[in-house]
Amino acid sequence: MQRRALMRILVATAVAFAPAVSEARQLGKLGGALKRAQQFKDIEMTEAEEAQLGAEVSQRVRARYGVVQNQAVHKYVALVGTALTQASSRPNLKWQFIVLDTDAVNAFAAPGGFVHITKGALANLKTESELAGVLGHEIIHVTEKHTIRAIQKGKLVQMGADEKMSGALMNKLADKAYEVIDQGFGRGDELEADEKGITIANTVGYAPNGMNGFLNMLVARNKAAGNAERSGLFASHPETQERMDKMTKLIASAKLTSSATVAERYTSTITFKPVPVTEVATIEAGTAGAAGATKPAEEPKKKGLGGLAASLRPSGGEKKSAQVTGSGAARGAGQESNAKGGSNPALVSVTVSAADVTAFKKAGGLK
Repeated sequence: MQRRALMRILVATAVAFAPAVSEARQLGKLGGALKRAQQFKDIEMTEAEEAQLGAEVSQRVRARYGVVQNQAVHKYVALVGTALTQASSRPNLKWQFIVLDTDAVNAFAAPGGFVHITKGALANLKTESELAGVLGHEIIHVTEKHTIRAIQKGKLVQMGADEKMSGALMNKLADKAYEVIDQGFGRGDELEADEKGITIANTVGYAPNGMNGFLNMLVARNKAAGNAERSGLFASHPETQERMDKMTKLIASAKLTSSATVAERYTSTITFKPVPVTEVATIEAGTAGAAGATKPAEEPKKKGLGGLAASLRPSGGEKKSAQVTGSGAARGAGQESNAKGGSNPALVSVTVSAADVTAFKKAGGLK
């Protein structure tokens, strides 16, 4: 009897324990799901966090290239950029337009509204509509959150289950965002930036073929360099013609008929002189910043950001070409990839009011 009683107790204990085990397993699965949900790919950043991330990335970009300390140039670029952002899907971001102090031809955007263009790019453009094409392209990278989406899609940042948007995490995200700009967006993101960029330029009144003018300039500049390595950043990319063809087709099919080039205002305001690829001053590969300080040994060597111009470098293979084509495609060696920057990374403060933009558009024959 005692043995039977003991067996009944043991059976009852096992039955009672089974649901607890099952429940623990379920909780374990739930805990794992919660932890997975805390990976950055599943987190939507607030607008304030996006702006903070962009500020961190911009600081790195400005440390690399320096900033042209010319208020008139910055205000002009900001007026063109602000006119475009008013026609974008995110007009209320705190947009900043920054002219970088390097003769390399490039442009790139950071999340939250930080748009950078080099004085080398400005020197090689001929019209305000070409500037609008370049800025419009970069604005779309911001409005469509291409940098953030690239980090999420690539699962480049992992978060702990209880990790919040701390300073350490923001710094980790900024490093990865910098790498995205350096290495490049996907083909789809670049084509979207091209097409939506020229659309907002047309909406403002600019001739929508400005971006094609920029790409053609880069191809011609590279050919003029006569570089056997095709100059890294500016080498003719197999898909450059595809991009231009798609924009030309869109202009016709969508009846993008605006025609303002505003060439005279551009050339009277922007007086930088273009520097041939072979004469662009460089820093030693693996260094960064205006002072050329060597990076810490544990960091991979960088040769400068890829940016918009990197869409014109050799792809290194069909698979890679299909995946990465755009304004930050992976860089190669060359004069421009190691371009020297200026010594002052400080932002130039300019104020652009709604009345300023209205007067600016009217003076340029814009809409």
